[in-house]
Amino acid sequence: MVEVTATPQSSLADRPVQVQPDTLFRRLVKRDVAGSPFVVRLEVFDGLRLVTGPQDQPLASCEAERWYVGPGMQRVPIREGRVRGALFLPPGPGPFPGVIDLFGGAGGLIEFRAGLLASRGFAVLALAFFAYDDLPRTLAQLDLEYFEEAAELLLRHPKVRGPGLGVVGVSKGAEVALAMAAFLPQVVATVWINGTAFLHGNPLVYKDLRIPPIPYYTERVIFTEVGALDNSAIFADPRDPAYSASAIPAEKVRGKVLFVVGEADRSFNSKLFAELAMARMPPESCRLLSYPGAGHLIEPPGSPLCSISSIRGTPRPVVWGGEAQAHARAQEHSWQEIVQFLELHLGPAATMKL
Repeated sequence: MVEVTATPQSSLADRPVQVQPDTLFRRLVKRDVAGSPFVVRLEVFDGLRLVTGPQDQPLASCEAERWYVGPGMQRVPIREGRVRGALFLPPGPGPFPGVIDLFGGAGGLIEFRAGLLASRGFAVLALAFFAYDDLPRTLAQLDLEYFEEAAELLLRHPKVRGPGLGVVGVSKGAEVALAMAAFLPQVVATVWINGTAFLHGNPLVYKDLRIPPIPYYTERVIFTEVGALDNSAIFADPRDPAYSASAIPAEKVRGKVLFVVGEADRSFNSKLFAELAMARMPPESCRLLSYPGAGHLIEPPGSPLCSISSIRGTPRPVVWGGEAQAHARAQEHSWQEIVQFLELHLGPAATMKL
């Protein structure tokens, strides 16, 4: 048996999941991406061990460091106008293709994917949009002008190569990314990971436009045997004509969109939303990667499957879904496809590799 533990070297937020009541549903996320690596210890035992004790000695062991930024990477805190986030710049004069990186309903600022993308030669803005710094603590609405301001800020940077940029988003961030692709001409390459093609929970506003959300049916929440929330059935059927006004107008997308779907997503029916968006788009402008057995949180390769975790704003842990091997394969394959997609439509990135 191989037992893997990850031991970060710095902040409390980076502590690994412990199988104890107070940390049972904690998600392993690297917070201090520029300061220290995760230290992964691999131990090989003779036979299966569900729990190891001091009497169990491994046959062999080793440690490996998991870094999230390459050598010479620059992290620049962003606090300009309304925009809040962190800009990751590869070493060298540039210019580099620009990418905005968005996460979902947990809010805050999550930087590990931005660091990894920047380590592959992109200038990446990890963008917060609520529950961070002086941004609103809760998400009442999506103000697309905020994201437009972020896009313009990134493209003004002397080390960023225009005229277009890419956006990568997961969950609520994927919803935002698709809306940016539909309304902002600066967005030419969009990676949509397990999101929706309709507004849900919060309206979107942009200048004089307001797109209403699909309602939640909270009475449809399923409580699992461990007390976690399965939200896969809480949405109204987006195919109902009554909700047509909530659709993101994907037919207005000028650039290209890569849809990445985990078919075992227990947060919502991501594959249905991807197919509904693609039905409104020219076939040559979009592509679908759909992975049986993969859950909601499809992350870069080497990230452990998180099938259930606590999340800000919910009273109980949330089920994300996914099967370990299938999810790992999806992360490995989709990451290579994402990097190639961004390089194809934004131009070649720098040659450095992590």
